[in-house]
Amino acid sequence: MKRQTIRNSVFLLCAVLAASGFGQKIPKHRSAIVLFDGTNLDNFDTFLKSKGLNSDPDHVFQVEKGVLHISGTEMGYVITKQSYHDYYLRAEFKWGEGTFGDSGILYNVQGEQKVWPRSIEFQINEGCTGDFWMTDGAALTGPDGKRVTGPPGSALKIDRINKGPWKNIVGYRDPQNELEKPHGEWNVLELVTQGNHIYQYVNGQLANEGTDPFPTQGKILLQSEGAEVFFRDVKLYPLK
Repeated sequence: MKRQTIRNSVFLLCAVLAASGFGQKIPKHRSAIVLFDGTNLDNFDTFLKSKGLNSDPDHVFQVEKGVLHISGTEMGYVITKQSYHDYYLRAEFKWGEGTFGDSGILYNVQGEQKVWPRSIEFQINEGCTGDFWMTDGAALTGPDGKRVTGPPGSALKIDRINKGPWKNIVGYRDPQNELEKPHGEWNVLELVTQGNHIYQYVNGQLANEGTDPFPTQGKILLQSEGAEVFFRDVKLYPLK
């Protein structure tokens, strides 16, 4: 009982830190690897559920005026050609007008190209950006000490810290602890994977953290999952 009380107190402290904007832990890192510089997708392959690898005749993924425009009209993703581990990732995103689904940054991606591959997800969804999703065997221990493993061919989530009630409706905002900026504004997403620890930040606030991830390394992808979304300034910083 005493151990559980201590664990609950730690979880509550994390929630307070997240709500107040404190607790950001960006470790020392090396110079940036620019994954997307606003001009091309040379560092990525594309994959669509209906078309396969590097076949995008309907231009689901387009580079426009320095940003990556993802239409969301087909399930798929752009995925890095290289695998990474122990890094700080920074990206900016904003919603388009065709927001009828969600998006996400999946990392530690391994295995075959499919919708969706084994990975841990930094969820991007109105009202719950910052949730973890573990897909197809991926696993993570959440802030409450519970380990969650995504079933084969499916996924399970860990809610972000201090998450309020959520409704699957367009334009929803968390009445308890909203981290996103108003619709149409750019949001900053930051991810730190360092050894056995993972931290996810939304606009400078700690949204979620986990330990003992599986897998511990892999590729990184940006989703097309039913929502129009834009990305820019996607950079990866290897940790020192």
